[in-house]
Amino acid sequence: MSNAWRPDSWRKKPITQVLAYPDPEELSAAERELRHFPPLVFAGEARQLRRMLAQVADGRAFLLQGGDCAESFAEFHPNNIRDTFRVLLQMAVVLTFGAAVPVVKVGRIAGQFAKPRSAEFETIDGVTLPSYHGDMVNGMEFVPEDRVPQPDRMIRCYNQSAATLNLIRAFAQGGYADLHQVHLWNLSFVADSPLGHRYRDLADRLDEALQFMAACGITSESAPQIRETAFFTSHEALLLNYEEALTRVDSTTGEWYDTSAHMLWIGERTRQLDGAHIEFLRGVGNPIGIKLGPTVSADNLLRLIDSLNPLNDPGRLTLIVRMGGERIRDLLPALIRAVTREGKRVVWVSDPMHANTVMSASGYKTRHFDRVLDEVRAFFAVHEAEGTYAGGVHFEMTGQDVTECVGGAQAITDARLGARYHTACDPRLNASQALELAFLLAEMLKDARHRSRARAPGYAVAGA
Repeated sequence: MSNAWRPDSWRKKPITQVLAYPDPEELSAAERELRHFPPLVFAGEARQLRRMLAQVADGRAFLLQGGDCAESFAEFHPNNIRDTFRVLLQMAVVLTFGAAVPVVKVGRIAGQFAKPRSAEFETIDGVTLPSYHGDMVNGMEFVPEDRVPQPDRMIRCYNQSAATLNLIRAFAQGGYADLHQVHLWNLSFVADSPLGHRYRDLADRLDEALQFMAACGITSESAPQIRETAFFTSHEALLLNYEEALTRVDSTTGEWYDTSAHMLWIGERTRQLDGAHIEFLRGVGNPIGIKLGPTVSADNLLRLIDSLNPLNDPGRLTLIVRMGGERIRDLLPALIRAVTREGKRVVWVSDPMHANTVMSASGYKTRHFDRVLDEVRAFFAVHEAEGTYAGGVHFEMTGQDVTECVGGAQAITDARLGARYHTACDPRLNASQALELAFLLAEMLKDARHRSRARAPGYAVAGA
């Protein structure tokens, strides 16, 4: 990283997706307070995630990243945290079996409070107010006092993130993540799912594998890997005042790390090469993601990679593709070829949510389960055709039984969206839809492994 970089050097760059605070002194006071708070995560943890993502870049692991579209103050409850964590564990177990490699688990949690918006203002019944930018910035209620940016919201976000992380660490290390327990949850899902018979074979094979391990003496008591798991946090680094205030020098390496999360990403609307967000994130040692929509060119992508990962370190940079099932087949191959030609070591991830948002007939923003699945399939098909590794998936989902996305085995219809539509911003997969998607993806990964083995030299079909 450049010696000219400082945590505040972004302030000299053009910036987008930022609302002006009416009281600069109040903003400065909140930033000073945050600078005195302890780190939410530690540099060593971020380096551990980079090492694990380097395995993904090399095709030896798989990334599962998921969680809330936007965390909120209103839905902050230990049960909600537990349920989202639980579904991510369930998905990871299923994907581990399908991919036959370790699954790196990263939550959109403990910091995902700020959201970019397509318009700076919104108008309802002739009244125009600033758009809602997430609970870190302003309030969701369409009233003037709520839509004014309030610096003290950053303090509340920090406190909620600290409490969330404390609970997650307890779950990850205290036995809640025990592989046997997680598998029992999956068996319950298969039994209750309308399409349970479709997943029964995979669930039964998982059960057999665990029984075999136990017979060999590999149990929760003898192997801590069975009862514990590594779990990391991530969010979009949108509000740079907050990110700068939580950026610290690591005492063991002398390098800068953003201690608000293990992994940060840059959104589709803030990835300008000369912009503030690129400037800030190029200088921190955390793993970094970039959201890539249909407007990105191969040349622009290579420039972004050079800016954020000039040393070409595997695990530093994750490319999160969000193009829509209809366009990804046409646009993604050129990007993959350019990155491969230049020898760039990156993680490729599919975000099938953001380019598939539509307005329902009933007036709700929603996503169709089949369209989400179609983009995932297209992403993996393109990588298989190009001979490159599709390294993971990135979902907006929740452990709650919401009705925000239509379709899936539950057959949620447009008419049912209003029953439990709770999102603070974009529609999320509910627990059942997320796990169903994991089973379907596991089948895809297993079939792809078999095709790869069949193409390998010296492979012979048994009995031939």
